[in-house]
Amino acid sequence: ACACNPSYSGRLRQENRLNPRGGGCGEPRSCHCTPAWATRVKLRLKKKKIIQKLAGHGGRPELLCGAVALGCALLLALKFTCSRAKDVIIPAKPPVSFFSPRSPVLDLFQGQLDYAEYVRRDSEVVLLFFYAPWCGQSIAARAEIEQAASRLSDQVLFVAINCWWNQGKCRKQKHFFYFPVIYLYHRSFGPIEYKGPMSAVYIEKFVRRVMKPLLYIPSQSELLDFLSNYEPGVLGYFEFSGSPQPPGYLTFFTSALHSLKKDYLGTVRFGVITNKHLAKLVSLVHSGSVYLHRHFNTSLVFPREVLNYTAENICKWALENQETLFRWLWPHGGKSLLLNNELKKGPALFLFIPFNPLAESHPLIDEITEVALEYNNCHGDQVVERLLQHLRRVDAPVLESLALEVPAQLPDPPPITASPCCNTVVLPQWHSFSRTHNVCELCVNQTSGGMKPSSVSVPQCSFFEMAAALDSFYLKEQTFYHVASDSIECSNFLTSYSPFSYYTACCRTISRGVSGFIDSEQGVFEAPTVAFSSLEKKCEVDAPSSVPHIEENRYLFPEVDMTSTNFTGLSCRTNKTLNIYLLDSNLFWLYAERLGAPSSTQVKEFAAIVDVKEESHYILDPKQALMKLTLESFIQNFSVLYSPLKRHLIGSGSAQFPSQHLITEVTTDTFWEVVLQKQDVLLLYYAPWCGFCPSLNHIFIQLARNLPMDTFTVARIDVSQNDLPWEFMVDRLPTVLFFPCNRKDLSVKYPEDLPITLPNLLRFILHHSDPASSPQNVANSPTKECLQSEAVLQRGHISHLEREIQKLRAEISSLQRAQVQVESQLSSARRDEHRLRQQQRALEEQHSLLHAHSEQLQALYEQKTRELQELARKLQELADASENLLTENTWLKILVATMERKLEGRDGAESLAAQREVHPKQPEPSGTPQLPGSSPPPANVSATLVSERNNENRTD
Repeated sequence: ACACNPSYSGRLRQENRLNPRGGGCGEPRSCHCTPAWATRVKLRLKKKKIIQKLAGHGGRPELLCGAVALGCALLLALKFTCSRAKDVIIPAKPPVSFFSPRSPVLDLFQGQLDYAEYVRRDSEVVLLFFYAPWCGQSIAARAEIEQAASRLSDQVLFVAINCWWNQGKCRKQKHFFYFPVIYLYHRSFGPIEYKGPMSAVYIEKFVRRVMKPLLYIPSQSELLDFLSNYEPGVLGYFEFSGSPQPPGYLTFFTSALHSLKKDYLGTVRFGVITNKHLAKLVSLVHSGSVYLHRHFNTSLVFPREVLNYTAENICKWALENQETLFRWLWPHGGKSLLLNNELKKGPALFLFIPFNPLAESHPLIDEITEVALEYNNCHGDQVVERLLQHLRRVDAPVLESLALEVPAQLPDPPPITASPCCNTVVLPQWHSFSRTHNVCELCVNQTSGGMKPSSVSVPQCSFFEMAAALDSFYLKEQTFYHVASDSIECSNFLTSYSPFSYYTACCRTISRGVSGFIDSEQGVFEAPTVAFSSLEKKCEVDAPSSVPHIEENRYLFPEVDMTSTNFTGLSCRTNKTLNIYLLDSNLFWLYAERLGAPSSTQVKEFAAIVDVKEESHYILDPKQALMKLTLESFIQNFSVLYSPLKRHLIGSGSAQFPSQHLITEVTTDTFWEVVLQKQDVLLLYYAPWCGFCPSLNHIFIQLARNLPMDTFTVARIDVSQNDLPWEFMVDRLPTVLFFPCNRKDLSVKYPEDLPITLPNLLRFILHHSDPASSPQNVANSPTKECLQSEAVLQRGHISHLEREIQKLRAEISSLQRAQVQVESQLSSARRDEHRLRQQQRALEEQHSLLHAHSEQLQALYEQKTRELQELARKLQELADASENLLTENTWLKILVATMERKLEGRDGAESLAAQREVHPKQPEPSGTPQLPGSSPPPANVSATLVSERNNENRTD
């Protein structure tokens, strides 16, 4: 049945003539009433109606022409609309040359990578510069590449390849994630990718290192230059007298290229020695041996018996065992964890210096190297001392050896002699009613183990040593209070870190009225019997109330040499050991400005210490030149227990706002004068990245309008650009602090759980501001009753303090007794430890003897096992031979039996025939019965059988 819509059935019956094939509804043939066919039928009906209408208007040709024109217009519009719907693709413009035609760089701007490979085979050193024409960094590096190529074009082939042209082979074969990319090839070795700064001098330096990866060392002075450099050095000794290319030289040469491939900064330098006498200074005897120099750890020789002598193993061995004095940092300017990872290791000293990698000498880096060597030379190594002498250009005798060997027996230490420097101090009086003073002579004793003879005749002490001695002495001053008689009590105690120095103090109690000792006006003790040195006298005059920095001492008194005494090996005597980092100020001065360096300066030299754990950093005074003395003083000031360095606060420029501004903008420089002035101050802490902070601006503006400006200040500070002392910092943003008038130490924080609204802020301010505390409401003078009550309170407080001090003294005496007990227990523990060590050594000897005996038994067991195995093998051979003989014997028996039967049959037939011929009718003799057709065996056959049996017995 046809599945057409019944509504179309009538129309289809009328239009059967339009379908000559039939197939209408109700016909037996296949149904053609599919939806597509029905649609065609509809179109035909509409077409017929249009033709009929046009035929009806045949008398009006203008209507017919208009309809035809309208239809053509519709068809054309439909055609253009459908054609515009397709995708329109504009072909890429052909590439153009990236470098100028006069440039020494070969520019393959169509990405001809195959041609670059072709020209690379004919050149010794080739630099390939892959770029993208639209890349800004590629455009910026173009001039640097041209500058480097202009200097090295006669030795190096510079090739630039456009790796962005979609029809070029470079784009099809290379898939770079960034541009530009620099590859270097040294003959068949490569590629060596350069990832350093895109600067002409750095690129040229790296290319020259690839051209000449090995440095020739012909003399002792150049050897010292090589070893005293801050970069770790690897030396190879090769004898060129026997052959033009000694064994292992190419391997060593390739290892230097591998080092440049793994570390683009080239921190490990490779050198070659050809003189055997020069090689003996670094413990190189055999040709082909490799030496890795280390300043503080033991230097190493490549273990050829353990590792294969290959370029990869030499490079890996050198990189794994290298020792660096300080490290260069090259931040790429993007988001990275480079500085964060280094700062996690501990306090860091950042040195920003202008660096020219192509310069032949770097005096400032030599001074920094000298500082680093002295700072880490904890054991006074002789090799390090010789290298320091070479850096200082001090003449020294010819080296005997530079090998770092541990002596078999250390020499006996010299006797300890103390070199004291003393000062007389007056301890604070007991209280206002006391009539006595404790006068002490405090000395700093430096033993010969930790102090070298001074250049001046009178021993000198630095200010920070005397300050540390005084602070440590005050911790133990209770034992010197209220001495009953004029007898002198003395005590000594060690310093915090150094085992070569200690303090001594001798005290006595004198009366306040003793003339010649106490100045009644100043209350300062004068000791006529103690002779102050010139250093101490001058400092007493210049800075009586403060302890100056060490660098100030050096400029005031240059004749005093404190460097060798206090700085050598300082890294092992302090818990604040520094890691030293260098940065090129020509490239990274922005980082120095963020740490506090001045933005406008002629010499871009800056030093800063950053301590992430303490969340602080210190800077060297920019007015002082960056040199060895100032750098050592800066490190010493940071390393002492009571550091005189002050935390550097970074702040934005002073904000100068007109007076009509309601909210005062506070910076680091203006914090004290704005916040700590004699007014009530409401301070808002904010940051630009704080999203909620800007929504509070209108609230604080309304608050400032409602409060009188002569007695109240509304201020804010950007903590992302301005540092403050720790007591004024906050841990969340936004935060509001209120500093009341004349009571700045009673500052109050706005509650975190309270919404920041104008009514809440007004209630908060009115609650914590105290009008009665203003100067106008305070009485002009205290009353007599107030003074009496205050005196009573003071006496009660003094008596309470005396009781507490007595308790503390009792605790100290008990602690001293406990200390004696602990010392006795420690001595017994040491004796037990000594006895246990002796027992351990005896057990180790027994263990070694048992081990040797076990080895002997094992060897004997193995020998017996081998003998038994040999005997079992022989027995197996005999058994195999016996089996073979048995098999042969069986076959022989079978053969003999066969032959016997044959012989018996033949002899019997012959004897019977003979008998028949001789006695043709003679009957057979009676006796032994015989089988028919058989005959008795002859005598010779019996003899044969007997002999065969005997042979068989013998065979068995």
